[in-house]
Amino acid sequence: MDFQISNRMRGMKPSVIREILKQMSDPELISFAGGNPAADSFPAKEIAQFSAEMLEQDPVGVLQYSVTEGVPAAREAVRKFANRHYSVVKANDDLILVSGSQQILDFVTKCLCNEGDVVAVENPAFLGAFLSFRCYGTKLVGVSMEEDGVNLEELEKVFAAEPKPRFFYCIPNFQNPTGRTMSEAKRKAVYALSVKYGVPVLEDDPYGELRIAGQAIAPIKSLDETGNVIYAASFSKIMCPGMRLAYCVCDKTLMKSLVIAKQGSDVHTNVWSQRICAELLTRMDMEAHIQEIRGIYREKAQWMMQLLDEKCPEIRYIRPEGGMFLWGTLPENVQMQDFVKRCLDKKLAVVPGNAFLVDENQPCQNFRMNFSTPTKQQIKMGVEIMAAVLREMQLQ
Repeated sequence: MDFQISNRMRGMKPSVIREILKQMSDPELISFAGGNPAADSFPAKEIAQFSAEMLEQDPVGVLQYSVTEGVPAAREAVRKFANRHYSVVKANDDLILVSGSQQILDFVTKCLCNEGDVVAVENPAFLGAFLSFRCYGTKLVGVSMEEDGVNLEELEKVFAAEPKPRFFYCIPNFQNPTGRTMSEAKRKAVYALSVKYGVPVLEDDPYGELRIAGQAIAPIKSLDETGNVIYAASFSKIMCPGMRLAYCVCDKTLMKSLVIAKQGSDVHTNVWSQRICAELLTRMDMEAHIQEIRGIYREKAQWMMQLLDEKCPEIRYIRPEGGMFLWGTLPENVQMQDFVKRCLDKKLAVVPGNAFLVDENQPCQNFRMNFSTPTKQQIKMGVEIMAAVLREMQLQ
């Protein structure tokens, strides 16, 4: 059969990271390439216990269809969780439970964008977001990053230009891939620009609970009094990614369209996952659990940074206050793509930095390293491989 692929999908390329991870069947490969949570952070015992109880006490309720917006008890538990530190879900907002944060990016683009519309994005940024936006034929306009977040002067120029962006996508906490945290002042400024120019902000916050240093900063959504901010958060990083559970908070008017988009996609999110999430949020000491995860990641991040300082002093990197990644910068005399390939030849996978750029052909000396997935021994071995590759390349 000669399938005629749609114009929209014909030019799309698979995720670089997913293609790299296909090689994970090799037991000798050490991966700094993915973004998987640490397996020892999963509340597996509690999930098994609560699942068994639900299937024993209310099997039909767990196994039957449910409403699109989400199981009411789960939505209420998530609402309380989201608002426990800051006012995220406001009076004019609604909340929907979805099948992972990626689905939020997909639905927001589907509801707000026509083919050819502009979407403003941090540059570099999460390549999975780029994939979602491009699937709808949008044009991405990148805004460069500074140490404390997005360049505000560039952002205002993009907001003021014609055609105006349909929305601005950002990750204020421990940005993927750079690990940078947007300052409080810049969060206020981004919101002010959003109101001034009428450009919605899609605030993606998958890593916000993974703070390992510094002081927490209120999300942009907590400043929102006009319905300009769409907030996306995930339980993949504090429960487990296999549950595929996230939530979106936005103005009730936009939520009506998101609900219709979900009805046309998968009807509703996995009921078992929602019910388990509600049990974990109401019966488990989530604050203690989150602190435990932070401890795991703090130890791994500090270990990787210590080894980089000792064995690869030529590599500059951003010291993140949380999240899962380090953003490395190679010396000018080391070609990044060659470095990545040589590391892979020696059984170490890292992600080339240009994969996170709006224009992948732009010159780039950066690469991304993940510290949440590998063991401490694997981190040591991986950094030693990078050091050996650097020595080889600088001797040639």
